[in-house]
Amino acid sequence: MTQKGITLKDVAAAANVSRATAARALNSYGYVGDETALRVLEAAERLGYRANLVAQALRSGQLPIVGFVPGDIQNPFFARIAHDIEVELRKHRHNLLIASSEENVEQEKQLLESLRSLSIRGFILAPTSATDSQHIVQLVSEGTPVVLIDRVVQELQCDSVVVDNEGGAREAVDFLVSNGHERIGLLRDESRIFTAQERLAGYQNSLQSHGIGLDESLVSVSRSTVEHAVDATIRLFSRRNRPTALFTVDSLMTQGALLGLRSMGLSIPNDVSLVGFDDFNLATFTDPQITVVAQPISEIGPLAAKFLLERLAGKKIAPRHIRFPTRLIVRGSVAQLPGR
Repeated sequence: MTQKGITLKDVAAAANVSRATAARALNSYGYVGDETALRVLEAAERLGYRANLVAQALRSGQLPIVGFVPGDIQNPFFARIAHDIEVELRKHRHNLLIASSEENVEQEKQLLESLRSLSIRGFILAPTSATDSQHIVQLVSEGTPVVLIDRVVQELQCDSVVVDNEGGAREAVDFLVSNGHERIGLLRDESRIFTAQERLAGYQNSLQSHGIGLDESLVSVSRSTVEHAVDATIRLFSRRNRPTALFTVDSLMTQGALLGLRSMGLSIPNDVSLVGFDDFNLATFTDPQITVVAQPISEIGPLAAKFLLERLAGKKIAPRHIRFPTRLIVRGSVAQLPGR
């Protein structure tokens, strides 16, 4: 039960340390040995000490908060990364504040401006735009540690952790072509974000390498939501001479495509073969299971957090740019066309 009137002085006395050391241990700033910090925290818990550390630290700029600005926190990809970043930061007594840009560059600018006023120590960002990024450039030029994930901005001199989007998309389309498909539809994101453009390039480069011309009537553009992807899928497969196969550029669109095809009475893979970019839980619960391009999602968040923590600790080395390979997981959603 919490005792009233317990002060920092009481905690310091119980832990046999100075008040300054107790404050550093409780506020997670400055250097305190692990054994000493544990002794202070145990004393505070035993005595029921409950200072308003958040308010104190925000005023003093001493609360170790890292900001994470994903494109859309409702996207399972970013939700998993946020979880992994938070787990890694907690190991080092840092806190995570999440603010989604919702893939809107103006909202991203406003969020970063607001978060800077809270003395956020550093940022992990998934930039909304590869071109309209002066606000991030300014952040880096001012010395704020920044790590980019999922997307890069070429002029930024900071660490980045991304995947080979172009290579993954190319491998997916190569696989469809190897199974006899040439009329391969594409369900792609309408945005200009880096990942969307790279995956589009992978689709185009694969077709070109196989001598298949790009047919714009096979491309359906949508916002990256399940609901919009349903509509885009129905539009695409309502056309004459519809595709024999479909490549979707993220997991939300894959789920929308599944619903859209089902609503039209089309069977996977008997009527339409399907490959999606990004693995997702439901991909193995459908019948048939969905062939996907998997990203090493469990590695992205922890590595981004590690890079940022090293920058916060003063590590001065050239920016690191990690590009993970993807992996094609073949399941049951692709049929081989007759004659191949």
